[in-house]
Amino acid sequence: MIKNEKIKASEVHVTGLQGEDLGVMSTKEALALAKQLKVDLICTSLMSSPPPCKLMGAGIAKQEALQDKQQARKREQAPKVKELRLTPHIEDHDLATKRQQAERILLGGDAVQLVVKISGKEGTKAKELLEELIKDLSPHGRKKTGIQLSGKQAAVQIDPL
Repeated sequence: MIKNEKIKASEVHVTGLQGEDLGVMSTKEALALAKQLKVDLICTSLMSSPPPCKLMGAGIAKQEALQDKQQARKREQAPKVKELRLTPHIEDHDLATKRQQAERILLGGDAVQLVVKISGKEGTKAKELLEELIKDLSPHGRKKTGIQLSGKQAAVQIDPL
């Protein structure tokens, strides 16, 4: 974050305290205006010419920079995978509860692994159950893998949007 006298550009594009556009002016004029208003002139990007600058208090600028860092760190972290276990003979109310849990997990930014425990010839019923859940959860997430039938369970992973 570059502010006040450390801005080396000859001209800057200034934005006011309430977000109003004050236009392009020399850096000296912008610094004089900032001192008159008792705030800092903060450069938001060096990539354009003239560089865009904002008039704001130093505390606010530091707080915004800290929030941006935290948001970037949050986006970097891979989503955790949380597992929900079901059975093919699940009751409607229990299924609705599991669906709500899955929605809550997806809205929280984590992935959901739906696992249906099967025994005998329940594979097709388990697959139908998972397809129904995938369809119901489509507004909140999309499936990462197809439905995998393996031995005693059927599973699918749904990642958040």
